[in-house]
Amino acid sequence: MRVMRVLLAGATGYIGQAVLRELVAEGHEVVALVRPGRRLSLTLSDQEPNEVSDAVAVVEAEITSDEDWTAPLPNADVVVSCLASRSGAPADARLVEYEANRRLLEYAERAGAQHFVMLSAICVQIPRLAFQREKLKFEALLAESSVPATIIRATAFFRSLVGQVERVRAGKPFLLFSSGNTTACKPISDRDLAMFMVSKLASPPSSTAVLPIGGPGPALTPQDQGRLLCETLGQPFRTTSLPPEMFDWIRWLISPLGLVSQRMRDRMEFLRIAKFYATESMLYWDATAERYDAEATPEFGDDTLQVFYAGLASGELKMPERGEHSLF
Repeated sequence: MRVMRVLLAGATGYIGQAVLRELVAEGHEVVALVRPGRRLSLTLSDQEPNEVSDAVAVVEAEITSDEDWTAPLPNADVVVSCLASRSGAPADARLVEYEANRRLLEYAERAGAQHFVMLSAICVQIPRLAFQREKLKFEALLAESSVPATIIRATAFFRSLVGQVERVRAGKPFLLFSSGNTTACKPISDRDLAMFMVSKLASPPSSTAVLPIGGPGPALTPQDQGRLLCETLGQPFRTTSLPPEMFDWIRWLISPLGLVSQRMRDRMEFLRIAKFYATESMLYWDATAERYDAEATPEFGDDTLQVFYAGLASGELKMPERGEHSLF
């Protein structure tokens, strides 16, 4: 294995932290970009929590507003972007998904980086949301760049499937949209996704590569997820169905306020995001057949949602933070 210097952006995020752990475990030299004031922690099996390895140089930088943010950076062999908009609001998406990544790419070109690896999302295949369009806009820049690039389009994270743990633990029914059988995903753990990303660093493609990726095992519908969660927590499997159109109704009700309030416009985008995830699968989209294809969705890793739920139930695992636009 060749040791490389890796510039990691988004090192304090959910997947970014996992990528950081994997890079250090593999022996790479890491320059971790963090926003001013953000604390970076790293926990490995032989380290105390919050102890940052000597192999990690932490650089505070506000990429989108500081013109000199690259000044303290050495040249990196590889740039890895785990940047993602926290809210999904149009302005935030434009700033993070496109502008921050664009500046990272400019750095990579100046530094002569051998590879740019971007964490994207499988949901950009059908772009209806602001953050999806901004991701694709940057993906187009990558395709035109002289820096070889790999775009990782990941399916649902385990983190996105924990919103009803406490609800079910309290004996309440599992909430479904429609029947709960119209969408599916192959969820992947942060560890497996990080391992997949790091495994690609030393093999830059000849042209920009787009890699969809999911976790191991069959695709799971919300019905499957609910049944699995209830069984793990020792609760009877009971469900309540909600119409996904409810998000359209709420958006219509608040739309007049959106004419005068940016906050309401952002809330309307959140409702579009919620409707999208309630009605679309996180699987490979076969554009020719115009359908999601579970069999064509690549799998990687060993971590399963069942084991993850069991860890949450026993207290062995802590409940992950779920971001600003979590639904429930």
